[in-house]
Amino acid sequence: MSFPDSQQAAMRADEGVTRVLAHYLVASRAGDLPEKVRIHGICSFVNWLGCAVGGSGHPAVDMAYSALAPFAGAEQASLLGRNTRTDIMTAALLNGIASHVFDYDDTHLKTVIHPAGPVASAIMALSEFRGISGAEFIHALILGIETECRIGNAVYPDHYDIGWHITGTAGVFGAAAAAGKLLGLDEQQMVWALGLAASQPVGLREMFGTMTKSFHPGRAAQNGLTAALLAAKGYTSSEQGIEAKRGWANVTSTHRNLAEITEGLGERHESLLNTFKPFACGIVIHPVIDGCLQLRDEHSLQAADIDGIELRVHPLVLELTGKRTPKTGLDGKFSVYHSAAVALIQGRAGEAQYSNAAVQDEQIMALRDRVSAVIDPALAADAAHIVIRLHNGRRLEIFVEHAIGSAARPMTERDLNNKFNDLVVPIVGQDQAAALLRACWDIESCRNMAELSAMTQGERR
Repeated sequence: MSFPDSQQAAMRADEGVTRVLAHYLVASRAGDLPEKVRIHGICSFVNWLGCAVGGSGHPAVDMAYSALAPFAGAEQASLLGRNTRTDIMTAALLNGIASHVFDYDDTHLKTVIHPAGPVASAIMALSEFRGISGAEFIHALILGIETECRIGNAVYPDHYDIGWHITGTAGVFGAAAAAGKLLGLDEQQMVWALGLAASQPVGLREMFGTMTKSFHPGRAAQNGLTAALLAAKGYTSSEQGIEAKRGWANVTSTHRNLAEITEGLGERHESLLNTFKPFACGIVIHPVIDGCLQLRDEHSLQAADIDGIELRVHPLVLELTGKRTPKTGLDGKFSVYHSAAVALIQGRAGEAQYSNAAVQDEQIMALRDRVSAVIDPALAADAAHIVIRLHNGRRLEIFVEHAIGSAARPMTERDLNNKFNDLVVPIVGQDQAAALLRACWDIESCRNMAELSAMTQGERR
């Protein structure tokens, strides 16, 4: 491998974090990546594309396209699932919105970053325009995910705690790194691209439960692509954009550990910690949903049987998803109360369970009002304790140590395929979805990503 080992990397530390990272990105070759890293990268792509095509008809995407289409440029790249083409910058933004609007995309559990959205949305547009191969695409995707997750590690949780949506603020680095790799940036240009990315953080946690949450990965994709394109033309930035006293890490976080960015580059792969959601909502709710579904199935529960539901949850659950009376489907994705109720009544927690109709369903609302939740600081983030009290006096109890979809209980390839089909078949039909899924798993054989993009086109305009 052309990047120096850990001991040599430490010797380069005086060059600064940004340059060490840039050197790694430029020097990396696809053959350097272990097979399991490549395979996991393909899983991330399959999951992302399913979410992006599935979300392509959401009103948030319709509104964004309607607002921006009059000002769009040449038809250079596809809006996935919509039979529409636009310029690469608009495509990066709108595909990023579509991929995250269901809150069904991937999650790096150490930082709660949704890694693929900013990165894949940027380089899908760029790859289609430039005729990039699938093998090149996957290599760049993995590097982008590695970049944003390592930068996220350096500032989490303090950065997140003060209110930044880390998917947008760290995701811009991943998009810039991946796009820069595909553009063939040299080390100096990559340093500038990372510096330009550092100047464009986007995303506030205040926006959770609204359309603007999905705007964050879309804008991060667009901003990262902009950074790489500018750097390719020699547009300069600080050479310490990440680590300087007034650089990104110090300005956006009250605490930072920059060694998280550079230690073990090429040896320890953060991208392997990326996970995939079985439920279309905030990931901290997943242990509760998992437990409710298990109890429902084991005891054939009906809503009329249930007197009350008692939850013990990790502190982040109520901080992030404590909406007691959600008004919209997007709101419901951040309500542990709605999630427990809908899981018990409908036996699922897919996108349909977070529609406006589901949130306003009288039976679900009635059971939601019988859910209580308390914080247990001793619980892990992917654990929960659920007690269901029945009208006949019985108490049904379950402890979920690790939720389905977590690193300890990951989704299988079959799970990912089923999720993909649930999202994509309604957009493109059964036969086309099956062909698209095969092409995704075989992406490294794809000669031109434009061919794969074309397979996502539905009937929407």
